[in-house]
Amino acid sequence: MSTTGSATAPAAEQKKHGSVAGRAFERLGMLPVLIVMYALFYGLTLYFSADGTSNFATAANNMNILRQVAINLVLAAGMTFVILTAGIDLSVGSMLAVAAVLGMQMSLPDAVPWLALPAFILAGLACGLINGTMVAYFNINPFVVTLGTMTALRGAAYLLANGTTVLNSDIPSFDWLGNGDFLGIPWLVWVAAAVAVVSWFILRKTILGLHIYAVGGNPQAARLTGIKVTTVLLFVYAINGLFAGIAGAMSSSRLYAANGNWGVGYELDAIAAVVLGGTSLNGGVGSIWGTVIGALIIGVMNNGLTILGLSSFWQYVAKGVVIVLAVLLDKWRQQHNAAN
Repeated sequence: MSTTGSATAPAAEQKKHGSVAGRAFERLGMLPVLIVMYALFYGLTLYFSADGTSNFATAANNMNILRQVAINLVLAAGMTFVILTAGIDLSVGSMLAVAAVLGMQMSLPDAVPWLALPAFILAGLACGLINGTMVAYFNINPFVVTLGTMTALRGAAYLLANGTTVLNSDIPSFDWLGNGDFLGIPWLVWVAAAVAVVSWFILRKTILGLHIYAVGGNPQAARLTGIKVTTVLLFVYAINGLFAGIAGAMSSSRLYAANGNWGVGYELDAIAAVVLGGTSLNGGVGSIWGTVIGALIIGVMNNGLTILGLSSFWQYVAKGVVIVLAVLLDKWRQQHNAAN
């Protein structure tokens, strides 16, 4: 009696189950991590509460998390485009600051208030085009370009604001954006959701999206197949700047103010959300919905640590640990899928 069949059957069955598990993990991405983290913080806030109750999982706090996540999600959506092409943009916080200052100045009574929103968006777009031109047409390393523009644009934001804070407590032209709501949901959340949907459509339903993935996967091969790599690179940095301008409008309308310090460190949160969402820093792999999950993970973590009474310093530590774990998990996922 041959034992070959009985010996190979369990292995084949194990491989089959492993493949199913791998496909499930590939489909769900970091969603299970988000669910576990949410449950963990709910349990911790419940355990350490003085009265045995937790306000972490309340509807009000959930909406607060979404409101806090909104601006980072808009920035992270733009960063997803850039990282998918194996690039990076360290200047999104500075672009946000320039757009915020210009937009708020335009909202002042002695300016042209109805042009405030276009000013936010166009300022961000212009900054993104500068980055894209340097990367695409001058073939300068994205890290070097955006490191330089991060500093230069930060200085420009301070100069535009004259080293002060531009204040305007009466901005009817876009006050609704930061403090209004529709159907009980803040406009900040609606705008972030719209940005995510538009980004998904571009990346998954258009030829341009396919070209973005192709350029990130292998720019030389993409060029040989007729893809205009320079145009694709210019687009991803431009849309990243445009989204930074939108984020500038969101943050300024929320606080009725803007200054040169706006958006400091925001680039790190945006990159963290993209990496947590499973987008490869090597380019060509990732999705906007993964970025949404990554932004939510950061939002839940920050909110939970705040409710627990831990300082913002611990939030930085926790964020760094989670990012490293996410990279390790993604590496394991790739090895697991390759083995199956």
